[in-house]
Amino acid sequence: MMYTKEAIENMDRITRLKLFNAISGIKSANLIGTIGTNGTTNLAIFNSVVHIGSDPALVGFISRPQTSEVGHTLRNIQENGHYTINHVHPEFIKNAHYTSAKFEAHLSEFKQCKLTEEYTKGFQAPFVKESTFKMGVLFKEAIEIKLNGTFLVIGEIDHVMLPKNSFVDDDINLELTKSVGVSGLNTYYSLKKLEKHPFVRIHEVPKFLE
Repeated sequence: MMYTKEAIENMDRITRLKLFNAISGIKSANLIGTIGTNGTTNLAIFNSVVHIGSDPALVGFISRPQTSEVGHTLRNIQENGHYTINHVHPEFIKNAHYTSAKFEAHLSEFKQCKLTEEYTKGFQAPFVKESTFKMGVLFKEAIEIKLNGTFLVIGEIDHVMLPKNSFVDDDINLELTKSVGVSGLNTYYSLKKLEKHPFVRIHEVPKFLE
């Protein structure tokens, strides 16, 4: 199958949405936890969390255009400066998925989707208790992407909690953490470790052409 630019432009909105949310392949499924100035917590599923840098330890995610109905996550982050990123595991995929519903601002997705708030001393945002792999993140900046009105939200990792024995030989085994991948908006995958290769140095590159 091949789609030209003209065919893409003529697609109905839902078909285009599903195609281009899945086209980049399997991504990590994460729940981002925040709390507003009024004390109401918020939880939303994201498939766009990416590594930005290691020193300092930075992560980013894409926030949709802000409206009065959506955008509670970014507003809370900008107001509070703290947020959490929590891996999704098979036991609560369904609960995590339904946090994407457009709940009213005064309702907490934690309660509506039966997930549990968890707090760490000195960190002002809720973690997901059911998640065994989670990060506390400090907000650094939100860069507007003018092409579509979204924002790249960048934060510095302040806390990391992960399953015992999952960090082995300087490598996180995501199969052992039972972290879940997502394709598009609503299809979830388990992760299986296939191969591991050494850090690449030019003199160690295999001679593929021989």
